[in-house]
Parts: sequence; structure tokens; C-alpha cells
Amino acid sequence: MSAPALETSVIEAPGFPGVSFGRSADGLLVALVGEHAFAMAPARDGRHYLVTGWRIRRPMAEWTRGDFYGHNGDLANENAFRAKVLENAEHQRQKIALVRREVRSTASTPWGPSQGATIYADGVVFHSTAGHGGFLLSPDRNRKVHQLIRVTGGTYEEDEAWAIVAFSFPHLFTAFERRAAEKTMKDSFPDAWEAITGDVLGPGESWMKDERAFFAKHRDDWIVVSAIVSDHQPGFTEVIATPGGKRGLGSEERRFLVPSGEYRVGRFGFVIHPERHAVYGGPSSFVSWQGRSA
Repeated sequence: MSAPALETSVIEAPGFPGVSFGRSADGLLVALVGEHAFAMAPARDGRHYLVTGWRIRRPMAEWTRGDFYGHNGDLANENAFRAKVLENAEHQRQKIALVRREVRSTASTPWGPSQGATIYADGVVFHSTAGHGGFLLSPDRNRKVHQLIRVTGGTYEEDEAWAIVAFSFPHLFTAFERRAAEKTMKDSFPDAWEAITGDVLGPGESWMKDERAFFAKHRDDWIVVSAIVSDHQPGFTEVIATPGGKRGLGSEERRFLVPSGEYRVGRFGFVIHPERHAVYGGPSSFVSWQGRSA
């Protein structure tokens, strides 16, 4: 008896690029948007995450996990996978409508010689380099950026400052890019976001604001700055902590033992509780502490 076909391709959205879903040779839920391939890959503890590939020149029923290399975050379930795929399709359609131009470039940038550029509009150009990249704005364009977030010289790196460009010229970006830019603005530039928009960010809405609140609350607590599983105390993690998690010269350091089953680093660090975590003065597993007294 022959095995049932695994691929059940369904066009979910018309237009270009179209969207199709199916099953890979190894049973993964997969999708294709233009030349962009997606799969829902299993992780530990029953979780899944989104992986991506490019230009897989075979039917989906012949794809395998080895065809995918990009990692794009966790997925709650199959509905979340389908939503991510459809979101990407809409993003690609909007990019096509924006008519951005890819050009060769050897321009000098703060990140090194340009290896290629994307022209979003006159005076709004993204440059790719060997190691980094970012937007270069013309003087006229840069004057239109709010003074609270304007970068002198019009150079906006790709990690965080790109969001300032998208925030300032939203009509040049897709809805997906605008949502990503809003999140980056809130996370990385919360003071400017609040001043410009009047939107006061609450707990959980800004990484930077939450980080400030954490360290303000724990300014007098010992916060772990380094940790290693103890070679001398089985079942414990040896940690180095400083007051308020401060680092660098002049910061007081102490060692503590934390049960390994309890040691879980949170968003901003692990807080020592002296009533549970004993100061440790024994042999150290840290090379920098070996031979030193507590």
C-alpha cells in the first residue's frame, strides 16, 4: 500500500506573490511566498519556531528541515504560523508597490564602503556594507526628522536607528515595517516616543523603560553579573554579583551559591536573596577568582 501524499498545497491569497501551504517530506508544515520558503520546526518541550529558506527548487512535498536556515522566533501553534506567512506575503506585495530601486554603490558610509544601495525615495537611501549598514538621509530629508530623534549628518544605523527613518517617513515603508519600527521606537527611544506622540508607555511596553524600572527597584540589591556551574559544590551555580548589577572598576563583588534548579536569568538579571543564597568563600570555578579569598 503506497504512503499518502504529504503535500496539500492551498493558495490562501491571490495576487503576486501568491501564498501556498503544504507538508514537507519529513512532515513539517511549510509554506511558499514567491521565492521565500517557511517551515514550522519543532523545538524542545513541544514548542515550535519559524524557519526560513530561499529559492528551494523542488516541490514542497520534497522539502526537508535541512532546506531551512533562518530562525525567526517562536510560534504558538499552526494558526500563528499561517498568520506569519500571510503577514510576509502582504509585506512583499506592499514592497513591490513602493517601487524601491536596488542600485550598485561604492559610496563611503560610517559603516564602511557601500556594497549596494536601496533607494526608498530621493534623499532616503539604505546602504549595505560588509559588516553593517544603515540609512543615509540628505540634508533636506534629515531636517524633516524631529529634533529629538534627529541624528547629525543623517546617518541612521540598521539595528535601531532605522526605526527613526520609518517613523519619520511612514509612507515609504510597508505596514509590517511600520509595526516593527514602532516597537523599536518604544523599546529603544521611549522618552522621545512619549514626547513626540504623547503616548505614555506602561510596564511591558518598552524594554528600556522596564530595564530602568528594574534597576531602580533593585539599586541596593545584589544582582548577578556572571555565573558558572560549580565544580566544587554539586547542584549549585556559583555566581558573582554586584550592588545594583554595576560593572567595571570600583564595583564591589561578592560570590554566592544559588541552587542550579533555581537559577534562571530574567529579562534584566538574577537578583540575589541573602536569606536563600549564601555568600560563598570556598574554592572557585571562576578562573579569575581562583586563588583569591572571598
